[in-house]
Amino acid sequence: MVVGTTEEDSAAETDAGPSGPPPFAGESISRVVWTLAWPAVALNSLQVVNTLLDRFYIGHLNEAALTAHGAATTVMFMMFSLAVALGTGVTAIASRAFGARNRTEVRRASRQGFRLSVLAGIVLAVVTALFSYPVAVFILPDKATEAAHQMAYFCSAYACGLPAICMIQCLAGALRATGDTKSPMVISSLQIFCHIALNTVLVPRIGLVGAGIALSISAWISALIYVPFVAKTALGPVHHLRLPEKEWIVRILRIAVPAGAMAALRVLSLTAFTLALKLAPNGEAAIAAMGIGFAIESVMFMPSFGLSVAAGALVGQSLGAKDPDRAYRIGWSASHWAGIVTLALAGPIFWAAPWIAHQLLPGKPAVIVEAVSLLRWLCVTEVFFAYSMVMIGALQGAGDTVRPMRIAIAALWGMRVPMAFLLLLPAGYPVLGWHLPVGAGLGAAGAWIAMSFTQVVQGVLSVIAWKRGAWRALKV
Repeated sequence: MVVGTTEEDSAAETDAGPSGPPPFAGESISRVVWTLAWPAVALNSLQVVNTLLDRFYIGHLNEAALTAHGAATTVMFMMFSLAVALGTGVTAIASRAFGARNRTEVRRASRQGFRLSVLAGIVLAVVTALFSYPVAVFILPDKATEAAHQMAYFCSAYACGLPAICMIQCLAGALRATGDTKSPMVISSLQIFCHIALNTVLVPRIGLVGAGIALSISAWISALIYVPFVAKTALGPVHHLRLPEKEWIVRILRIAVPAGAMAALRVLSLTAFTLALKLAPNGEAAIAAMGIGFAIESVMFMPSFGLSVAAGALVGQSLGAKDPDRAYRIGWSASHWAGIVTLALAGPIFWAAPWIAHQLLPGKPAVIVEAVSLLRWLCVTEVFFAYSMVMIGALQGAGDTVRPMRIAIAALWGMRVPMAFLLLLPAGYPVLGWHLPVGAGLGAAGAWIAMSFTQVVQGVLSVIAWKRGAWRALKV
């Protein structure tokens, strides 16, 4: 399907543009993967440092702020994941066009995707600001009134940056689709340094809301760098703020909506998971521990995220060049490398978990205990999560976002959420007027076990979906 250009689109085209990937004959798949992946891995390494510093500053606030931030993680994951889903649609279309050496199509995808990202960002910002307090009251324990207010203030500040976050994901996705992962690395690195500087100033002075303000300001700085930079690349100018064309909205959303649904299912499962923790005897400490545990876990999945980005772009390029066998090999190579690197990181983190938690959470022993427990359970099965992350990235690069959504439904809602309740609560515990017929009564540890086990399920199902190869025949 080729969408017609508008007069403005045609006028923006020049002879400059991507000339397509080099010949594939005799190439080293591992080298190709790492050439595209290493800037994304480097960027995510810096992001991990940023996240840990973020948790360090927040870790010195009171326990209500920690609980609020742990619960706000679900809101941030949801909104950021929806922005990433929109970028996934742009990347899938643009990478196919790049592989087919269709530079006009690459430019259209980036331009129309940018326009759609501006609209989507405004909608997400309004929704987040309006519903932050009701969500906080719903998620947090009844007695955590201070935490609920702090979560609402933080989420409202974060909402101001959502239009910029959507713009960034779209433009970064378009650049990566053409094989440029270095430019997003440089620009996003500047964003991270701005965020660290703002956190250093704002969090000690105005508390948790300062962390939300720092996120928003740094995102807008990055977005305002991206827009003029992209105009000088093969993608061409995108800054003409017009409404996206209907045909392109449908085309991008056909890929982005299932990806967004998968993200929503993932985050809503985390919300249900948080509600389960709310019922644990040490619920506030367990909820606070999630934010810290996930921050430390990001050290392990950071390489997998970079390899997932590379796999998605390279799979799309390969299918655009009519070479599905190359796409298949790239998916496996990137996944194996992710598994190897994750395994190398999981051992030291498992051993050092108590020391790391004490550094990030001084004077909060209850939260430290739960953070260490969560982290060690995740370390046991993180390799499966690495395979899942890369395989899903490869599937999405092929334009297949439906199968990853089905995997999310099966693993998260079919297994993780019910397992969390059954392992956490004792038999006979009343939930929504229904008494559990069975229950292990393990407390928060039961929830951590459920999360760890379903990482295995996600990994296995993702490998099966890739191996079956239905993605080879998809059209975008």
